[in-house]
Amino acid sequence: MEHFVTTLALTGIVIIVASLLSGAVERSGIPLVAIFLALGAALGPFGLDLTDIELTSPALEVIATLALVLVLFSDAVTIEVGEVRARRRLAARLLIPGTFVPAVAIALLARWLLDLPWAHSAILGAALASTDPVLLRSVLRARALPNAVRVALRLESGMNDVMLLPIVVMSMLLIQGGAPGAAPASASALGRHAVGLFLLGPGLGALVGWLGIGVMARIRSGPGVRRDYESLYALGLAFTAYTAAEAVGGSGFLAAFAAGFMVAAQDVELCDCFLEYGEATAEMLLLLTFVALGTSVIWSGLTVLDGRVLLFAAIALVARTAVLLPMLKIPGVGLAPRERRLIALFGPRGLSTLLFALLPVFAGLPGASHLFQIACVVVLLSVVVHGGGIALFLRAHAARDARHGAAAPAPPAAASSLPNDETAADDRIGIEEVRDCIARGEKIVIVDARADRSYRASDAQAAGAVRVSPDDPVRDATALRLSRHATLVVYCA
Repeated sequence: MEHFVTTLALTGIVIIVASLLSGAVERSGIPLVAIFLALGAALGPFGLDLTDIELTSPALEVIATLALVLVLFSDAVTIEVGEVRARRRLAARLLIPGTFVPAVAIALLARWLLDLPWAHSAILGAALASTDPVLLRSVLRARALPNAVRVALRLESGMNDVMLLPIVVMSMLLIQGGAPGAAPASASALGRHAVGLFLLGPGLGALVGWLGIGVMARIRSGPGVRRDYESLYALGLAFTAYTAAEAVGGSGFLAAFAAGFMVAAQDVELCDCFLEYGEATAEMLLLLTFVALGTSVIWSGLTVLDGRVLLFAAIALVARTAVLLPMLKIPGVGLAPRERRLIALFGPRGLSTLLFALLPVFAGLPGASHLFQIACVVVLLSVVVHGGGIALFLRAHAARDARHGAAAPAPPAAASSLPNDETAADDRIGIEEVRDCIARGEKIVIVDARADRSYRASDAQAAGAVRVSPDDPVRDATALRLSRHATLVVYCA
């Protein structure tokens, strides 16, 4: 009961604080992660001492497990298959040498500099090679970020977790087999685990996603589903895929990713709906995880801080950049020098790293706590270095936009000329009503405000429509010089 009350209280605090600070944080560019780590410290024993979530706390295990499921599912849902095909060379370099080379380099460094066993070094290398999607969210939403950079970072942060997770799981099996009093892991046992990891889990996840999409399609064509509930439906698919795989000995985490990828590949509408509503729910849980870790757990990394650990953390942070900078210069990826630098520099370590490092802790493996503490040092350093770099990038471009926007004309206001002036009650307008307005000679501007994914997925567009991004409609409307005296008829599906 005590753990339940603590978790519920933290959830309420996260929702309230995140809502109140969302606008200020977006304008300032300060990483939201840093704010919630500080909030956790303020609530924990170093501050008000209202709560203390320890490394072995059941509440932390539940929160971290749910967070990793949602990270993997969200990663998969945001993958655009068309983008992967169009930039397959870039994706291949980011996900194969760009992911595995840093993981191997960090593992070798951990073995040599920190004198860790090979399996422990492999876990640390895989965890620290994961590019964090949570810390990257603010920069991925920035209009100033070149599109090629946005696509590359989204592909990397969306797909490298699922490539690194098997390394963590298989290394954990080797550690379990080598523990005192435990039977050595046989080849047949490792084979069974490999089947569950690579085949059973992803297969069940894909099946849950496929069945879920089929059921949703039938309900849509019948009584219909409210759009906000479609986002909850997507979250339900993630949790169902995880539990189905875990129940039969497969990997629930890979199942969640497979379910999300199936949604991304087969159902654009459900993807957009999840991105609009469900992603906010997922983000609250991810921020809750940072608050829980920030009470005391993440600061335990400072207890192992010495010269070797600090040197290891510094090298681990630059390993990805050192690999990507020369690799992206190879012809075939079509990137400008500035784009290559941004891709190589924006590679924070954050929640994904901590969640991977927590898996051996939850399994009770020897030496797992020490691994987690080292990972905490790297993450704290990354929040400062990468988070600070992202903040400077966003603030610099915000200042530039403010200078350019000072002389820009006021944004156009959409006139209210709907039939019977029903804007207060219902601002929807049908196709026949639009035709009637045009026939009466009224000035109508049809605006295509579909989400980017839906817009790119279809070549069809309303005749004469102008394209306005739903992320910044006022700015686009100003740039297009839409008439102040016209009726804007907006469609988004």
